Amino acid sequence: MKFFTKSSVAVVAASVLFSAVPASAQISSIDDVLRKVRSDAAAAQADNQKREREFRQRRDQQSSLLSKARGELATLEGRARSVQSTFDSNKNRISGLEAQLAEKQGDFREVFGLARSKAGEFKAILDSSLITAEYPGRTTVLGTISESKALPSTDDLNQIWMTMLDEIQAQRQVASFTAPVANVDDGAPVGVTRVGPFAAFTTDGGNYLKYAPAAAGSDIMLQLLPKQPADAVVVNAAKEVLAASPGEVVYAPIDPTRGSLLNSFERVPTFKERFGSFWKFDGGHGGFWGAIIQWLGLIGVVFGIFNILRLFMVSSAVRGQKRKAQASKSNPLGRVMMAYDNVKGDDSESVELALDEAILKESPKLETGLSMLKLGAGIAPLSIGYGYRYD
Repeated sequence: MKFFTKSSVAVVAASVLFSAVPASAQISSIDDVLRKVRSDAAAAQADNQKREREFRQRRDQQSSLLSKARGELATLEGRARSVQSTFDSNKNRISGLEAQLAEKQGDFREVFGLARSKAGEFKAILDSSLITAEYPGRTTVLGTISESKALPSTDDLNQIWMTMLDEIQAQRQVASFTAPVANVDDGAPVGVTRVGPFAAFTTDGGNYLKYAPAAAGSDIMLQLLPKQPADAVVVNAAKEVLAASPGEVVYAPIDPTRGSLLNSFERVPTFKERFGSFWKFDGGHGGFWGAIIQWLGLIGVVFGIFNILRLFMVSSAVRGQKRKAQASKSNPLGRVMMAYDNVKGDDSESVELALDEAILKESPKLETGLSMLKLGAGIAPLSIGYGYRYD
């Protein structure tokens, strides 16, 4: 049985080997199996030895690199200590020099500090001024003065009040200049006319512009308003300025808020936008109910105009009846007169009752449609503003 089992194992192993080797290297005996196993074991051992040699070689290289890195680290730490020592020395020296500077400045220290503070404040004012679009580099000196720790020179101090005077003078001028506009021809320079620091518009067309301080690395401070004012007075004011001759006095557009008021026109819908908003079913406009309100408003307007015309004709007929002694049934006054003629021979109480009855018959005719007009008056504010979303 043992022999049979070993033989079976050998046969299984041989069958596996037979299936794993190509047809040209078929194993036909146990000796071939042993040779094959020994050959594979020798190849595996050689491969392992090769890997071991490569690992040792890499280990030696890594040890060398580690030693080199530690040497560089030590060198850098030495340099860092040297730099830190130099930094501390320079810091102490700077502190000493600042103390000497403060001692030598004396009372002027506060003066120069005030000059730097005011230069910074005035720079912020000029950066938000529309006039800077015409003179884009005028705040550079003020920025240098406000940020520098060195004492400002006489020229720097003079530059502060000279810039103030230039700003005062420019605020009273209506000037034309060329400047890039962000959303016109990809920032190409165009003609611009400004009215002091209050409003600016293109020289060609009179389209209003809004001002914003230039971003870093850019010189563009102006851009067209997303929505031009719909008021004809505002639009015509800009055109009158453009058409005026030198020295001529004309009405000019003034925005006392320096831009905020003109920008608010972007949020004011036109009549067309109000009307169209009722038909937008996007959850933020009138939709179905807005359309109903609008139609009711329109019906009320038409009905009101019709009543005005009707009452005007009735009034004309009554005025004509006043000039005639003969009563006519074509107007309310004539019909009341005819009712009087029918009872004028009776007692006063009967006459009064007849006249009251005739007047009561005419009143509903004259008051026809007042309920509809009241409804229209009630929904008129809704028909104007309901459903428009101010984004």
